[in-house]
Amino acid sequence: MTKIYLGFDDTDVVGAKIGTGRLVRMFERKLPDGARLWGALRHQLLIDPRIPFTSHNSPACAVVEVADEALVPELVARAVAHIAELASDGSDPGLCVARETDDLSEIVEFGLSCTYEIETQERARAVAARAGVRLLGLGGTNDGIIGALAAVGLTAYGWSGRFLEYGRLRRLADPISVAALAEAGIESVAIDREACALAPDALVSTGGWLSPRLWNGRAVAPVERVNGRLVAIGKRPRDAEVAD
Repeated sequence: MTKIYLGFDDTDVVGAKIGTGRLVRMFERKLPDGARLWGALRHQLLIDPRIPFTSHNSPACAVVEVADEALVPELVARAVAHIAELASDGSDPGLCVARETDDLSEIVEFGLSCTYEIETQERARAVAARAGVRLLGLGGTNDGIIGALAAVGLTAYGWSGRFLEYGRLRRLADPISVAALAEAGIESVAIDREACALAPDALVSTGGWLSPRLWNGRAVAPVERVNGRLVAIGKRPRDAEVAD
């Protein structure tokens, strides 16, 4: 199986019911036979008043596994149609599509730069062209190509972002054992002062909202001990952010 990265950005406007993160999650339903969603990730870019963004400047990336790379043109066509169907009027959507086997080193650098610098469409197009990846502006000012390329770069980097979708993520029990999380493909890592190894039968409270991070290319749940309980960080109400 080969991983294909599809970066989406700027598909919504203020007050939209479907934010970019949710739009990316919904793309799973549009995947062709022979493709499966490995995960969907939200990334955080620079917040700066000089940057036009809807609410949080947070692009998203769908990581899709394909048995045959001949499916990539179909994935691109379906992603373009998905954006055309669900992006908000007045948005400036962008799409980036890359294979994990591409040389993504400059795209990774671009993605990291977007977390602390203001980047431009011109540089995004130049970086994508040198890497030989698809970068499509799909409406409005096309500013979404910047975040779409950054989302691919940060996902390929492997140490950025949090999962919006990952297997049974949204159907996991609360609390849930460390062993059960591992069976779901999610590693539990203690981040408190002691940073102890966690026993397989230890229970982790998620508050109904588990937010694994992408660490070393894997889904990891950071856990801390609070009043004697193991608590996964990142609890938020499910409707707290339209992008999710």
